[in-house]
Amino acid sequence: MVLVLCIGDIHIPHRATDIPAKFRELLKPGKIHHVLCTGNLCSKSMLEFLRGICSDVKVVQGDFDDFESPEHLVVELAGFKVGVCHGHQVVPWGDREALAILQRQMGADILVTGHTHEFKAAVYEELLQVNPGSATGAYSATSQEAVQPSFVLMDLEGGKATIYVYQLVDGEVKVEKIDHTKAAAAATAVTA
Repeated sequence: MVLVLCIGDIHIPHRATDIPAKFRELLKPGKIHHVLCTGNLCSKSMLEFLRGICSDVKVVQGDFDDFESPEHLVVELAGFKVGVCHGHQVVPWGDREALAILQRQMGADILVTGHTHEFKAAVYEELLQVNPGSATGAYSATSQEAVQPSFVLMDLEGGKATIYVYQLVDGEVKVEKIDHTKAAAAATAVTA
């Protein structure tokens, strides 16, 4: 079992003052193996917060970050190739087909992106796409609706990805579970 925190669009201090206290209570050191951040932390202090949770933190460049990070990256975790990109480069933003093109270019079994501030998980062309949303619920220029604060934990093991989405709804943390099994052809290609 490999536990991966997917988080992003924090926007502190520009659009939010802090990560919700109920999320901070859950994000304690010692349980999470890897952190994948979709960018828009907006401050080095939030990068240090993530490093306090786990020493293996990978961050991609958001369009509001005040420090340099790679535009995108691919990491191998528990037999999965996981691609990470902020998402402002994908037009139209959040579009499944546009994301699938990027995902194929990256050769990723799982694509983690942000930018829209809205949690989404979808299987498209047998590949998993995940957007962890905004951990602070920072407003989004792409929507007129209020943003539900959210982040994702992925449990990766043996070709299976279990996605746990944590959302703050009416002051309470709600957790939804989504299971995904890597397609047989993709699994064969990884092990070949």
